[in-house]
Amino acid sequence: MKVIEEEQPVMVMEGPWNPVDVIRDVVGGGQEDPFYVMDLGEVVERYHHWKEMMPRVEPFYAVKCNDDKLLVSTLAALGAGFDCASKAELQLVTGLGVRPERIIFANPAKPASHLRWAAAAGVSCVTFDSETELLKTKQHMPQARLVIRIRCDASSAQCPLGIKFGCDPVSEAPRLLKLAAVLGLTVVGVSFHVGSGARETAVYGRALQYARDLFEAGEAAGHRMGLLDVGGGFPGNSGTCIREVSAVINAALETHFPSHSVRVIAEPGRYFAAAAYTLAAQIHATRELPAKTAEDGTLEKHTMYFINDGVYGSFNCVLYDHQQVVAEPLEPTSECSLPCSVWGPSCDALDCVLPATLLPPRMAGDWLVFRDMGAYTLPVASPFNGFPTPRVRHVVDKRLWSILKDLWPLTGTHFSFDGVPAPQTPPSSPNPLDTPVFVECALK
Repeated sequence: MKVIEEEQPVMVMEGPWNPVDVIRDVVGGGQEDPFYVMDLGEVVERYHHWKEMMPRVEPFYAVKCNDDKLLVSTLAALGAGFDCASKAELQLVTGLGVRPERIIFANPAKPASHLRWAAAAGVSCVTFDSETELLKTKQHMPQARLVIRIRCDASSAQCPLGIKFGCDPVSEAPRLLKLAAVLGLTVVGVSFHVGSGARETAVYGRALQYARDLFEAGEAAGHRMGLLDVGGGFPGNSGTCIREVSAVINAALETHFPSHSVRVIAEPGRYFAAAAYTLAAQIHATRELPAKTAEDGTLEKHTMYFINDGVYGSFNCVLYDHQQVVAEPLEPTSECSLPCSVWGPSCDALDCVLPATLLPPRMAGDWLVFRDMGAYTLPVASPFNGFPTPRVRHVVDKRLWSILKDLWPLTGTHFSFDGVPAPQTPPSSPNPLDTPVFVECALK
């Protein structure tokens, strides 16, 4: 049974602060369950960095990465579009007032009922990579603006996607473009996804060359090609940057798509979500294993730390997203780090967060902090064994809040001002997200 808890108010902060400071304050108030601190300023800063690095490329946030409603509504207020993969994601985004033209239904294999719902909602831009998807679209959404998804894999990626989606750009795509024309369907563009967390940047150049060739093949088949979707794969952890990949994409666009009449979009997910979320988990039990003889002949101890979140919760990313998480003690110490492992709370032996790491000695009741936990964690978490999924405590600088408050689907009662009653915000317009706004760089 999924445990549904009341949402926490957004914490509006004044003065200098960081997520770890907030965690200490929350823990000091008697918190025992795991929780996230989400820094909205990080999202705003990354949005403006994207616009600076790739001014031609419109970000369409991949909702699958993290469907936190405040994250989604913040990106909508900034002017982002959205990559949705299901009816539920479409309902979330359209429910926030986002116009259909700012949405792409980017699942190449869609249930017919989801396709019909999209058509009724006015979402017309959809992807395909097979003949059966074309026939389904002909039956349920003949007015669709189709985007053909091709396969072009990075040599290394955190999560390869080409094994499941994307037609071959040489042997399959031209035939599908011709079939779409025969069926009376409209293809408007080409999309690709090099792999989530791609570790190769040159792949975007190869993919854009394929896309250029298919624009010409589409025009020859009678389609009016005008949309290019460069997919995802962008890094999102703290300390990473999109400068290198943006240089490759910008150069390839100038080479293969110099005309600005072609609309260029992308589907970043972890780029916006990963670094904005910091997880705090409490150690609730420890276990000392018998000492073993190390290679140098010394006796080596090993401590097992059991925390109240695990691979069935936030750390599903270890299993499904190939994430390498790092545990940090909430409180600094001068004690030397020792060999240990970190385990989740369930009764399953698979529930191991870190099989081997180093931490200074900890006790039950101490807290560990895990940074960069916003990508592919919350949407996949489950309350297995009855352990609830962590709640999110959203935090925003007061100056940034003053700009965004009228654009969120929230009222004054949804905010916390360190015990000061929240001022009432004036009612917003019927669709505050219809017009993108410019928000000054993150105020943290």
